[in-house]
Amino acid sequence: MSITTRKAAAGAIAGIGLVALLAGCASAPSTSGGDSTGSASGFLPCMVSDSGGFTDKSFNQLGYEGLQDAAKELGVKPITVQSDKADDFKPNLQSLADQGCTLIVSVGFALSADTVTAAKANPDINYAIIDDPADNDHDGKVDAPNIKPILFDTAQAAFLAGYAAADFTKTGVVGTFGGQQFPSVTIFMDGYAEGVAYYNEKKGKDVQVKTWDVASQTGSFTGGFEANDTAKQVARTIIDQNADVIMPVGGPIFLSAIAAIQESGKDIAMIGVDADLYNTNPENKSLFLTSVLKDMKAGVSDTVIGASKGKFDATPYIGTLDNGGIGIAPFHDFESKVNPSLQGELDTIKAGIIDGSIKVTSVSSPKQ
Repeated sequence: MSITTRKAAAGAIAGIGLVALLAGCASAPSTSGGDSTGSASGFLPCMVSDSGGFTDKSFNQLGYEGLQDAAKELGVKPITVQSDKADDFKPNLQSLADQGCTLIVSVGFALSADTVTAAKANPDINYAIIDDPADNDHDGKVDAPNIKPILFDTAQAAFLAGYAAADFTKTGVVGTFGGQQFPSVTIFMDGYAEGVAYYNEKKGKDVQVKTWDVASQTGSFTGGFEANDTAKQVARTIIDQNADVIMPVGGPIFLSAIAAIQESGKDIAMIGVDADLYNTNPENKSLFLTSVLKDMKAGVSDTVIGASKGKFDATPYIGTLDNGGIGIAPFHDFESKVNPSLQGELDTIKAGIIDGSIKVTSVSSPKQ
């Protein structure tokens, strides 16, 4: 039986289309939802995306779907606004504040500075931010009492994916690359490389990881999160180094990696991140060995519902293997291609990570 997150098995991530949606602009943000009253209680949840947009088949869409689920349960109509570029963040956040939002969720670390500024300027509005600790002064504390970080220790799940990649590779070379060098990106890459190293230690193998070095924190990045020729070229460079399993980390850049794989004509498997790409990108499902899952949908939904009940605080939510906030997807079409013993080994490793007997460390892991 394949490892999944607590909610993924129930379809929380499987139904994503990751992750549906709108387009907006900074001067006149595109919004959806009801009026500024939200409901009889006056609770009005809102969300602003990063530049990946709500149809990124990744964390923006997951966050959006979590907001929609919570709003439906509460009987309110949320307001959402999409950012097309970094310059949209500040005016979009201001627009939501002006519309009377009582909780504003920012999707992604790129909005960190603007979200902290907005929270300090609007102490009566609650804020939440996905994939960022809201600690821009680096003192180990959330920068304002009205911001709740929604975080995930994805190194743990990526460790499992790295072990699986090392067991599956036929060339003895696997690879990973990112969009930009942010902690919420490199945490995947750290766990992946450490999982490969653990496999090598246990099996007496020498599987190589291109192009990420945990010790020096250096590797290949595309400079953004758009699917473009730059991302395709980075993927092609890794393919040219004989990698036959690749994990792109950074929203839509996986689409560029798919293009590079298809153009290469080689038999290469991909590992997705954030959502189960087998379900969210079914046209390419034959490529996906597995995916590293973050249950952002549940994290956002729980935060919104809690805030509606007056239970909001700045204590970070941290998704782990233990609480089901992260995991890896089933092997799907690769089920018959992986070694029969692999799933059992992954189950044992997962249990070891949870009980602490197997240490997974990343400089980017959120503080417990």
